[in-house]
Amino acid sequence: MKAVVSVIGRDAVGIIAKVSAGCAEYGANILDISQTVLHDYFTMIMFVDIEKLNLPFNDFVDRMAEQGRKEGLEIHVMHEDIFNSMHRI
Repeated sequence: MKAVVSVIGRDAVGIIAKVSAGCAEYGANILDISQTVLHDYFTMIMFVDIEKLNLPFNDFVDRMAEQGRKEGLEIHVMHEDIFNSMHRI
């Protein structure tokens, strides 16, 4: 099982490290990552393997969102199946 993690916020040192550490803490393995900075705004999309999460998926979603709030970021986690359904024509 896989999930898409999106991160948006004001650019600052260490965002990738903090989000990556959160994923590692909960057992999500980063498979692919893309990030850029647009006019002082940091944006990132990560594709993660969630097979070995050490907590229920919904709790992972909530904890990553909470981590984002603490860091002044918007972090959204969406299961791959939902993401694919939303983008299917």
